[in-house]
Amino acid sequence: MEEYKLLAVHMGKAGCAVDIGDGSERGEYVCQDYIINRLGRPHRAVSLMYCYYPFDKEWPARISEAMKDKNVSFQWDYPYDDYFPYRGGIGGDRNAEPFSQMRDVRRHGQDVNLTLTIDPACTDEQLIAIAKDLTAFGRVMLRINHEATGNWFSFNKRASYREVADFFVHFSGIIHEYAPNVKTVICIGGIEDLDSQEMIMEDEFKETIKAADIWSVDKYMALHWGWPFDVAERGGKSHSRSDVAETYEKTKRSFERFRYLNGGTAKPMTMAEFNADGDVTGPYDQADMVKEFCDMIAADKDDWFTGFTFYQFRDRGRLGLEIEDPNNPGIGIEQPVMKTYKEIINSELFTPRMDEGDELSLPVRLRWGGSEDADGIAIPLHFEKNPHFCEIIFEDGGNYMIELNGRWFYKSPQAKTIDLMSAFFEKPLTEPCDLTLKIFAPPASGENDPSQGDDWQENYYTVMEKLPRLRIRFEPVEVARPVETARPVEKAR
Repeated sequence: MEEYKLLAVHMGKAGCAVDIGDGSERGEYVCQDYIINRLGRPHRAVSLMYCYYPFDKEWPARISEAMKDKNVSFQWDYPYDDYFPYRGGIGGDRNAEPFSQMRDVRRHGQDVNLTLTIDPACTDEQLIAIAKDLTAFGRVMLRINHEATGNWFSFNKRASYREVADFFVHFSGIIHEYAPNVKTVICIGGIEDLDSQEMIMEDEFKETIKAADIWSVDKYMALHWGWPFDVAERGGKSHSRSDVAETYEKTKRSFERFRYLNGGTAKPMTMAEFNADGDVTGPYDQADMVKEFCDMIAADKDDWFTGFTFYQFRDRGRLGLEIEDPNNPGIGIEQPVMKTYKEIINSELFTPRMDEGDELSLPVRLRWGGSEDADGIAIPLHFEKNPHFCEIIFEDGGNYMIELNGRWFYKSPQAKTIDLMSAFFEKPLTEPCDLTLKIFAPPASGENDPSQGDDWQENYYTVMEKLPRLRIRFEPVEVARPVETARPVEKAR
């Protein structure tokens, strides 16, 4: 077996993080194997959208299914929000949702960004149970009662805006006490009018800015909010389209106002839902608007924007990289924005930083803190030219995320051989070069292990005793040979 040099490598934050929405009232959850294979890389986090209304008579059914015969004319006309029901909490089932999805997200080297709309009447006992549900899932981001300055979600119909804000502050305190691994996200309207210095409902929500760990606004550059009950047509009243530069400026001004309300101290600023609705723009302008916004992020010299969540991977409407096939919900139809999005997320600004360190020797202990803080191994490789075969063979049952030539691969505990050739399909080598193979080890179960030490909520450790083998070949197994020209048969005389 060929001997390879082994280096330490640290994965850190991207200049601007990218997250992806996966499932909501508009689409079903898509497994991470599919998403990573389609996009070629994991995201910082995956956004999952759930609701918790335990006092309602229909609970815990999904409300659109429980009331499918109800005559509604708007997506949020049900008694509670039409998200997937959160099945944890008091008497809950941690083998149900969202926990199996959270495990899927984390074993694939991504953090969980959980949106939870929740009845403000929930008791402390219920809130503490939810906090305890999340303790084993690493560096979770929890977005509580998002778009809280709106009027469409059920929590805003059950409580005043100040009560919704007070509930956020109170629930954040419980999260910080019982689940210190979780960061809370406040998502409000921010600056909606560029002629105003103040955000909407500033007096009611200013304390949420101080209580939250992360700030957020949802900004759709175009949106058809009447979906799926009407069709967006010119002159209609259920859709809108905004200027990209104006959307960017409102987001930046929101950050500046949040910072002012926080006594001049900045916190991470995100856009927790971002897109342009193809129902309004069509598929080509949608892609152009997404690119224009991301070009503005790259051109901005101010260090203020932490990341955005593209809403979403697969959508029943036109807010997805894929549209759900109406004949089969398990199939997605790629949209032009997919190609644009892949180019964006694989550019330098949006990819995690990698810092190589000292040479290592076996055994090595790999640390998974999260998608923005992980210690793995790097193996320098020399390629004579573009390979015909490139695969990695493991003899252990480890759970690994592998990167080569900018493309990422997942290796489950059951898998032994991973074919790495797709790292060269879109980026073939045109000359000899050196590349570094990187390996990280997120938890195979998707959960951290309390037995691993005092820092178990933040970090997960894996010991690698033996390096995998590499099979790299620069020619086909058998090379085509020229066909000999057959001698012509002489005609009989």
